[in-house]
Amino acid sequence: MQHAVRSLGAIRTGPTPVPRPRTRRVPSLIDADALRVLHRAARALLDDLPGLTDRLVAVLQEQEPAYRAAVAGDPTGTWQEVHRSLRHSVTSLIDPRSAREAARGCSWRIGAARAEQGLPLDALLHAFRLGGSLVWQGLVEETSRTAPEEVRLLVHVASDVWNFVDEHCTLVADAYRQVEWQLSRRRENRARLLATALLDGTSRIADVPEAARALGLPEHGRYVVVAVAGGHPAGCAAARAAAVPEGTRVHWHTGVEVDYGIVLAPDGELPRPQPGTGAPAPGTRMGVGGAVDGLAAVGDARRLADTALSICPESGGTVRLAEHLPAALVVSSPELGRTLAERVLGPLLRLEPADREVLLDTLTTWLACDGSAQRAGERLYCHRNTVLNRLRRCEQLTGRCLARPSDVVEISLALTAHRLLRA
Repeated sequence: MQHAVRSLGAIRTGPTPVPRPRTRRVPSLIDADALRVLHRAARALLDDLPGLTDRLVAVLQEQEPAYRAAVAGDPTGTWQEVHRSLRHSVTSLIDPRSAREAARGCSWRIGAARAEQGLPLDALLHAFRLGGSLVWQGLVEETSRTAPEEVRLLVHVASDVWNFVDEHCTLVADAYRQVEWQLSRRRENRARLLATALLDGTSRIADVPEAARALGLPEHGRYVVVAVAGGHPAGCAAARAAAVPEGTRVHWHTGVEVDYGIVLAPDGELPRPQPGTGAPAPGTRMGVGGAVDGLAAVGDARRLADTALSICPESGGTVRLAEHLPAALVVSSPELGRTLAERVLGPLLRLEPADREVLLDTLTTWLACDGSAQRAGERLYCHRNTVLNRLRRCEQLTGRCLARPSDVVEISLALTAHRLLRA
């Protein structure tokens, strides 16, 4: 405390370079008397510190609901905390130089401990101010009882008492916010580890309830994982917003190359965004997997999302796995897919590049047009007979008949494998 800390002979210098002796001596005498009155009253408070502690605990229970719960949960611990704080505070009024650091340490520890316990900061600061009021009231009451004519002298140390309270409120708030920040970082890191384990499929069953709490998702329910990759980070953020409709419960996990959204989907399907909600930026790829039951199965959902993402064109777009199951089968077993492409399309693939691309494009377009040569010709800007001639050549090269459904399935899967696995 500024006023109480200085020695009895210390004085404040005024704005003039050389103060007059008379103006220095009178305040010095008043200060000395004020300190004497303050120290006498403070020693009396120390003698009755348990009673003062009881009074403050009772006031806290009456005026601060958060402390009412704290006292109910741990009455002994709360009483001892209040007692320590008051002891350091009152001792600092008597001997500020030797007691200051201990008092500061006590306040810092209280702020840190209460942050860890989750007591609201406003309640903690209110408690410290109530304590300051009670100490000041005790000083005034003690002086009024023992030397009423000297009560007026306490005015000269009032600002120092309240400066002390303000200093310790600042200390408590700093300690509280520092620990709160550390706890927040710890929670974020823990949530990230739990989400990583869920997505990797390495989470222990015993950790799933904690993961549910940390991610803000129910342990039981239907889940879909969304994988977002490519493009600028801002594009990925836009893709997140476009992929998951507003109001849907989701936890986003940011990865090095792919971001994953763990989406609660009660109907077993990710709702489609409403029109006008925007679209992913060019080059942003997004894969939507199939639904699984419960957080414990999110690892399977992530693998389905990765499969959907692998089908996405490099230029960007969104692939929902349920709508591309044949392609998903191919990319799920790339070696078999490459074998199928070579076995079915091998002779066609070994043609000159220009000839090869014309035939592959014709086959792909004809399949996309549900086997209509007329519509395929319109898309390819050629006559339907030209389409039919190219298709007959494809049949000769592959040894497959496009009128036979099983052969059409083989050719369709082989084309998909060639498109997705050519690397």
